[in-house]
Amino acid sequence: MDWPTGLLGFAAGLLISVATAPVGVSGAVFLLPVQISVLGVPSPAVTPTNLLYNVVAGPGALLRHHRAGTLRGPLTRLLVLGTVPGVVVGAVIRVFAVPGPSVFRLLIAVLLLPLGGWLCLRTLRRASRTAPGREPSARAVTRLAMAVGVAGGIYGIGGGSLLGPILVGRGMPVAKVAPAALAATFVTSAVGAGTYALLSLTTTGDIAPYWTLGLVCGLGGLCGGYLGARLQPRLPETALRLLLGVLALGVGGLYAVQLLR
Repeated sequence: MDWPTGLLGFAAGLLISVATAPVGVSGAVFLLPVQISVLGVPSPAVTPTNLLYNVVAGPGALLRHHRAGTLRGPLTRLLVLGTVPGVVVGAVIRVFAVPGPSVFRLLIAVLLLPLGGWLCLRTLRRASRTAPGREPSARAVTRLAMAVGVAGGIYGIGGGSLLGPILVGRGMPVAKVAPAALAATFVTSAVGAGTYALLSLTTTGDIAPYWTLGLVCGLGGLCGGYLGARLQPRLPETALRLLLGVLALGVGGLYAVQLLR
């Protein structure tokens, strides 16, 4: 990795995490296309590299939430309990069943387009609601976390990036979901990156993470995540959610167009 690539990776991690950390998203969901299209990380190595980014970037926002006293609670345990086994299953599927770049781009489009639409529609509908929705049960949260963990292991986002908007849409407050989703993302990303590293010892191809690039991007995310979590009480929630939704729709649409060419 040369210096321009490293600086670009650091800047991308910093800027993305500043915008996404306030709503409980690590930013890996948006960093992944940058790694593929700009930084040139091959598939499937891009997935564990993105998980490595989450491992390095996560403590920034988590430290801020810990100092604010918002990190403790049963929701964090439920999310980790579901996403950890799910991310291992997703890693195995990613290596042995979804290795091709075309299929991987299709997966990006399929995941990001609904996610972006969900964020935008939920944000717009929330403004007209007079009462919050009913929160899901503990069993439902764990099952959802396991399903999202599988998708996160395949996609390289740890799972918390999908859990956050889903749980908030089910009636949970952002202040409760954001730290729990980030904590789940950190733990499952560490497990997922380790799983890919072990699989690389028994399988040929670009499966191990790009360690240097993942660390550099993660350092940017570490700084940006702390700043984003610190700015959370001061930023307009509606504008941030709409921005995340538009970004997800844009990136998903870009890969969908590339597949149709």
